[in-house]
Amino acid sequence: MAKPREIPVFADEAEERAFWEANDSADHVDWSKAERVVLPNLKPSTTSISLRLPTALLERIKVAANKRDVPYQSLIKTWLAQAAQRE
Repeated sequence: MAKPREIPVFADEAEERAFWEANDSADHVDWSKAERVVLPNLKPSTTSISLRLPTALLERIKVAANKRDVPYQSLIKTWLAQAAQRE
């Protein structure tokens, strides 16, 4: 690989984002020297949503969550993740 080009100094995050959207990082970084790292304390980004459920269904979910001793929202997220993975 040729010598990587210098990464410019950016005025703000928006400018940096625009730069990386338009440029290949391989032109600026020697990825053969990259090292793997583990970031165990990172939490995935989340987005809040509103979900309307029939009252009877929500009550059944709450009963199932109570039997497992977990919050019903956590049980819903687990079930949705499992269903999405099966797809």
